[in-house]
Amino acid sequence: MTNTNTTAAEAHPIHLVSGATGTVGREVVRELLERGQRVRALTRDPAKAGFPEGVETVRGDLTDPASLKDALAGVTGLHLITFGGAAFQPLETGPEIIRTARDAGVRRVTVLNGGGPTPLEDAVRAGGLDWTVLMPVEFMANALEWAEEARTRDTVRAPFVDRLSALVHEGDIGAVAAVALTEEGHAGKEYLITGPQALTVREKVAAIAGARGRDIELVELSEEEAAERMRAEGQDEYTIAWLLDVYKNTPPEGRTVVDTVQRVTGRPARSFAAWAEAHAPAFR
Repeated sequence: MTNTNTTAAEAHPIHLVSGATGTVGREVVRELLERGQRVRALTRDPAKAGFPEGVETVRGDLTDPASLKDALAGVTGLHLITFGGAAFQPLETGPEIIRTARDAGVRRVTVLNGGGPTPLEDAVRAGGLDWTVLMPVEFMANALEWAEEARTRDTVRAPFVDRLSALVHEGDIGAVAAVALTEEGHAGKEYLITGPQALTVREKVAAIAGARGRDIELVELSEEEAAERMRAEGQDEYTIAWLLDVYKNTPPEGRTVVDTVQRVTGRPARSFAAWAEAHAPAFR
């Protein structure tokens, strides 16, 4: 017998992805599409978004909760990031965002952890919706910062080349988010997300060299040399100190492999070697 009480939102759920043009956001969009879901991508500039057919792109800004009202119409699942605006400052608008989402009928929220407590994540946890916090370690995509130097000079320069990182494929973060938004059993969960191996910088560079078919020389920078390079790239002193500390003293959760991807999605976490093969043209 047909359930005549099913609402339109339940029958054809829409998922709104904020930060949709970012490294992880695009993967959340992709994974939701692959699961046959209706996807609405939130961006400050829809004209430049470049999403595939089937994605509804809407204008909105998490720093301006009033701009989200139309974007949230009919939405049951919401993916959030904790930073907003051109300067990527921690969002202070969490309570208003969650209130607007709740009023719109949103049921589930995933939030990408910003590396520590943030006002938006606090608001998500206290907002009365089914929330899931995604806590990925280093993104494999971070290796793209080496691409130009590897391509033009066959060299990668980096500090602390023997540090370990259980770096994670950004697609696997998107996959965990998509499952949490579309299936029961993930409310109130904090998911630490890693890749299948803990690798050194040496091992990552070797994988990229193998994938592109040409050797890459690895040059280890001193801490002072790394700081100076970051300054030349425009990094502020706080960020430089934070990055160097993370590189030098990677916490256990950043270098310890866990099976979250397999447990949540039912498929193994993707390897850095696979990532390197897929991105080899960027390094050639």
